[in-house]
Amino acid sequence: MKPIWIVDDDQSIRFVLEKALLRESLPTRSFTNPREVLAALESAGEEDGPQILVSDIRMPGGSGLDLLEQVKKKLPGLPVIIMTAFSDLDSAVSAFQGGAFEYLPKPFDLPKAVELIRRAVEESQREEVAEERMAAAPEMLGQAPAMQDVFRAIGRLSQSMVTVMITGESGSGKELVARALHKHSPRANGPFVAINTAAIPKDLLESELFGHERGAFTGAQTLRRGRFEQADGGTLFLDEIGDMPFDLQTRLLRVLSDGNFYRVGGHSAVKANVRVIAATHQDLEQRVKEGSFREDLFHRLNVIRLRLPALRERREDVFMLTRHFLQQSARQLGVEPKRISDAALQHLSHFGFPGNVRQLENICHWLTVMAPAQVIEAKDLPPEVLSAGIDPGQPVLPAQIPNVAALPVLADSLPAAPRPEIFSATAPVPLAVLPPGDSGWELGLEAEALALLNAGRNDVWDVLTRRFESKLIQTALATTRGRRIEAAQKLGIGRNTITRKIQELNLEKNSSE
Repeated sequence: MKPIWIVDDDQSIRFVLEKALLRESLPTRSFTNPREVLAALESAGEEDGPQILVSDIRMPGGSGLDLLEQVKKKLPGLPVIIMTAFSDLDSAVSAFQGGAFEYLPKPFDLPKAVELIRRAVEESQREEVAEERMAAAPEMLGQAPAMQDVFRAIGRLSQSMVTVMITGESGSGKELVARALHKHSPRANGPFVAINTAAIPKDLLESELFGHERGAFTGAQTLRRGRFEQADGGTLFLDEIGDMPFDLQTRLLRVLSDGNFYRVGGHSAVKANVRVIAATHQDLEQRVKEGSFREDLFHRLNVIRLRLPALRERREDVFMLTRHFLQQSARQLGVEPKRISDAALQHLSHFGFPGNVRQLENICHWLTVMAPAQVIEAKDLPPEVLSAGIDPGQPVLPAQIPNVAALPVLADSLPAAPRPEIFSATAPVPLAVLPPGDSGWELGLEAEALALLNAGRNDVWDVLTRRFESKLIQTALATTRGRRIEAAQKLGIGRNTITRKIQELNLEKNSSE
């Protein structure tokens, strides 16, 4: 672990913090003024820099707030704790605006100071893990079983030229799937052209798809190539295909059959070598029964169906996606990424997300602009989330950093066969979540606590906490085959924390580095 850098001109402050952190097995490096820190940063390599920075505000030779500003330019993700006297609380506000992790008022309570520093260290370690995973930059994120099935299917389908129908609710990411299928296909060097058939007026849609000849209608001053010609040699994504007018469905069927079409007003057939991927949020079988969608076109498009789950069916992914979108919004706006508290995350995970992933992205953008502090609390969530409340029937999700699953690139790197229900519009979606409140393990905990209390024990808290932590860590280690760092990531705690707990609870035999 990298050292904690302490910056203070008061030798007694440096000494007290160094000794207290040393007892916690946390390495330190001390400086007397900001100039020394900036010089050390210039000469330090990536492994020699600080894990976190703890700095006073008022020092000879520079201000802690100026140091905060300069450090954030060089290391934007570094947690910085500002130490300040009570008379400097106005400065503490400036510290938060400058991206400080927290402020520590002087004189401080040493155990509380150490706990704050430890929290900052664990946050820093979570940031490092997340940054490593974000660097892998998958097109899509998700560890829920339903999304893992989608990734496997994409890996196979991308290597073929077969027509794919993507179904799923609005905002669930159907275009992302289409782009992934194109990117990992032999047509990746060709164009990817997308058109939303529901967003274009009926009178213009034919020209948009097939183009028009000069003089074909009033205003057609020049020849125009349609989307099929633009996508020649690549992929054409037809979004919301269920809204296509019936007469255009006939023309689309003909193109899918032989690859030939006519521009509006044209007399010569045009040939296009295009892979078609369609998507819809509608029940096409029902529209076929109603007579508003051609049955032969439905079967032509529905060679392979890939169902994309709604966000409420993959609540495990809410934390990962929230964090990703908060970082993305911060980059777009040129500001410091905001963090989100466990309480706010729990509230978000219970929200129904009628707009799916797109709505979560918009919420994160709103929070980046509107949340008053660097740490987003539940009360900072937008009105539509707060007014929805928490559904007691929904399971509570653990606030953890899950694995980010990148899209598979090679089909032969995947299991022998995908789960068949991935191609069904009615596939059940398994959820790996904790049970609802006041049931199962909670009732067992209550009974165990009552038994110990009635027995006259005065160490009930320690006994049950120890058993709870032991079982939690053992379960996490079992899922990671004893790998501590991976288990810590899954539990949402730091590497030092799990190492200390393993030693305290005598669990060394079940773990490895």
